[in-house]
Amino acid sequence: MTRLILAIVWLFATSALAQDDLDPILPTETTIEYGLAGEDPPALARYLLSRGAITATMSPTGEHVALILDTTGEREVWVVPTTGGAPRQLTFRGGVRFFHWLPDGSGLFYGADDDGNQLEAYYEIDVEGTRERLVLDSTENGFRAFGDFSPDGRRFAFASTERNGVDYDIYVGDRATGDIEMAYEGNRAFVPRQWSPDGTRFFVTEQVGEDSVNLHVFDTRTNEMTTLFVPDDRAAFAYGFQSNASFEWTEDGSSVYYASNHEREFTALVRHDLGTNSLEPVVEYEDHDVADVRLVGGRWLAWTVNVDGFDRVFVGDPRTDEAFEIEGLPVGVYGLSAADDEGTLAIDTTGPYNPGDVYTYQIESSLLTKVYASNRAGLRDEDFVVPTSVLCEARDGLQLQGLLYLPDGVAQPPVVFDVHGGPTGQSRAEWNPVAQFFVSQGIAVFEPNVRGSTGFGRSYFKADDRRQRLDSVRDLVDMLDCLGERGLVDASRAAVRGGSYGGYMVNAVLAGYPDAFAAGVSLFGVGNWVTALEIASPDVKASDLVEYGDIEDEAWRTFYRDISPVTIADRIRVPVLYMHGANDPVVDKGESEQMVRALRAGNVPVEYVLFPDEGHGWQKTKNRLFGYPYEVDFLRRHLTVD
Repeated sequence: MTRLILAIVWLFATSALAQDDLDPILPTETTIEYGLAGEDPPALARYLLSRGAITATMSPTGEHVALILDTTGEREVWVVPTTGGAPRQLTFRGGVRFFHWLPDGSGLFYGADDDGNQLEAYYEIDVEGTRERLVLDSTENGFRAFGDFSPDGRRFAFASTERNGVDYDIYVGDRATGDIEMAYEGNRAFVPRQWSPDGTRFFVTEQVGEDSVNLHVFDTRTNEMTTLFVPDDRAAFAYGFQSNASFEWTEDGSSVYYASNHEREFTALVRHDLGTNSLEPVVEYEDHDVADVRLVGGRWLAWTVNVDGFDRVFVGDPRTDEAFEIEGLPVGVYGLSAADDEGTLAIDTTGPYNPGDVYTYQIESSLLTKVYASNRAGLRDEDFVVPTSVLCEARDGLQLQGLLYLPDGVAQPPVVFDVHGGPTGQSRAEWNPVAQFFVSQGIAVFEPNVRGSTGFGRSYFKADDRRQRLDSVRDLVDMLDCLGERGLVDASRAAVRGGSYGGYMVNAVLAGYPDAFAAGVSLFGVGNWVTALEIASPDVKASDLVEYGDIEDEAWRTFYRDISPVTIADRIRVPVLYMHGANDPVVDKGESEQMVRALRAGNVPVEYVLFPDEGHGWQKTKNRLFGYPYEVDFLRRHLTVD
């Protein structure tokens, strides 16, 4: 059969990266089979090279939508008119991690790092891409979290650890003069958020857990911090596990709309009255979370609802309590943004057959328009599978949930468990090119939401805290048994993979339940909780106390030493592939390396791939085109798939 061969070639110097006895595999040269459009099944490269908007935000004027795309192989900022047209690339440096529109819509403010080290420098560029300047250079200790601009656009607020490398302090910068001043000396993770309409205040979240914050307001005239909420039972106030969340101030600054689960099981859309410091529910659901809230045109409220990992989006008028659902969007997960003075909403989407399309929706006319179409690299609708929600009961009676991708016409296929990070994350119906490729090869993919996951209520995401940590590991085995007993998959041919916290889960379940899975792939995951918690990046450390306890306390130190996968690595008997980025500031590469040494000492088949120019995950196309095919080949070999 004729094939096009896409050769992706790059060389890394290896002398400076020698890992003593580890002998890691370094990406050198690889050839990717691109295949022909319409082939059945499609080549892996077709899935990996399908591209869409990673994130998208409408400009304050409503004239443009800005996107992060990796069309060039690096994450860059692009813009597209809301009337439609070809996107235009603005940045050309790579490593873009975020952007914000300037309040007048004349340009964008963005942050970029070097090879995944998450030490951001700040830049500003005009909307035409013809004028660009460095606003704030990166520093060795400066992990940063951008907040917001003052309404007049002159000042901006951000948090940084540059003072001591540990604590996030709040800074306010002046765009006109370039002056940067520390406004508040913080402890752990104090981060500024949206600025009030009169420019006198902004919200501040204090991260106390991956899924929870304390809420404060900062007065920019007096530099005084006022505490609003410190819940006894931790909660999220717009920020926490909701990546797109925002505080939406009313025009007079008297109240704010956002999503919160304060004093309730599921997250609701609430109105926060600043005068009385009280929360009033505006929209709430009995068993689903409100995930994203936007105030549109000063009149309408728009919000998303997370239903077992699938989003729905609604628009309502708080004055009349009337609401309706926006129809016609592709199935999946949505992010919302809006212009300042118009009734127009931007919706970025991602889903099982959608790498990232962007729409605008005009509320008054109900007009839904696609303004950016992703490129699916010649793949057709029939090349994709939409997952189904599966419920299983754990051995202790807790109901568990996950998303199952099943290949058509294959009875009891082998299965790959793909475990999300976090732990307070959630497997959702998003674009997952590797899962889609596995399904095309006759391999099922199951994305489990074990206890500790978000999206299923407060009690569920707290169920793996501290000494309950291993209960979530056991859930993986119970869910595998559940799928096998129902005849959905061949449980004797099951592998487990995961990244970050999901990588820890791979290590933990292979050591704790050595007969359950036939192989594992641990991507930048924890092997030793003691060392991982000691050297975690500042933003991770800020939320670790709630999830894990204090590693400086000897009782907790002993507990985590005992349950660390590296401590019981001699129980692992199946082949394992480890992959890590050399610049990872969240989970140090030493975590994977401890596991590699331990398994090799026990003569367990183990492979170790190190990416010299990546951090926490693979951002560069060249590394994705090396890493994912390597991983796919490893899993196919050990699941005995042709």
